Amino acid sequence: MARLFIVTSQPSSGPSGSPGDRPVVAAVPATYAIEGGGFGVYRPFPTQALPLLDPFLLLDEMEPTHHEPGEFKGAPDHPHRGFETVTYLLAGEVEHRDSHGGHGITGPGGVQWMTAGDGVVHSEMPSRRLQTAGGTIHGFQLWVNLPRAAKRARPRYQNVDPDQLGRVEGEGWTVRVVAGSLLGARGPASTHTPVTVAHLSVSPGGVVELDADSECNVGLYAFNGSGTLGAGDHGRTGLERRTMAIYEPGQGTITVAVPISASEGLELLVLAGRPLDEPVARYGPFVMNTEAEILEAMRDYQAGRMGRIPAQT
Repeated sequence: MARLFIVTSQPSSGPSGSPGDRPVVAAVPATYAIEGGGFGVYRPFPTQALPLLDPFLLLDEMEPTHHEPGEFKGAPDHPHRGFETVTYLLAGEVEHRDSHGGHGITGPGGVQWMTAGDGVVHSEMPSRRLQTAGGTIHGFQLWVNLPRAAKRARPRYQNVDPDQLGRVEGEGWTVRVVAGSLLGARGPASTHTPVTVAHLSVSPGGVVELDADSECNVGLYAFNGSGTLGAGDHGRTGLERRTMAIYEPGQGTITVAVPISASEGLELLVLAGRPLDEPVARYGPFVMNTEAEILEAMRDYQAGRMGRIPAQT
């Protein structure tokens, strides 16, 4: 079964949450890796500590690095089958092209959501403008698993502009929702799997209670600042930058707070999804249910059945 979890890393900042709190079962620091054409990423999963956050397969934070003109690296043509890829940008521009005609340029606050399904070849590269002028790229790459019945679905590409994201503000916090719903806001991305993907900002002194579905695995990835999780004087867990807090399905409140004395706010990527509870067979860019299906995907790609990206004119 693919269901989470065996995680050896446990929260080290105090006792478990007070009654009513949904307990943090693990706090997993991101590891550093090199991806694509040679760019750095911070990866909370998959790692030895956290192989899967069902139905999410991978989360990478692109290392925010300034590049001079002509120095940018990206992810040239490569295949996928059996899941969805999501790119959410905080800075810079990324251009997407794929073998089914999908194309879009995404800037800060924008999203590219590609359903690989039956198989697609795509590329994600810094835009021509960015390669010419230089600058910084910072954002996220997320992989969302597809259920067995949708793994061979027709590929689909969605480009979401920043002003299309669901957005709501409260006292000391703001949320931008890409998919699903959170705190009264709904995201525009259409998904095969019931998931929520959102960017939560909490200012010093801010407190927010998340309305996550009790049937969902939930991950909170801090990519800037720090804060606390849980309520009550004796039930708080610290959350530091580039650490992911994990919650298993269950009842309870998920409370996020930032001390008023903090020098900066907390920026979080919020992931919530109902577990698929299906076998996961993965090899590089292919994620299926069996090893035989992985071998079939490799043969189909090698035979050109996933197509080619049309030449630019």
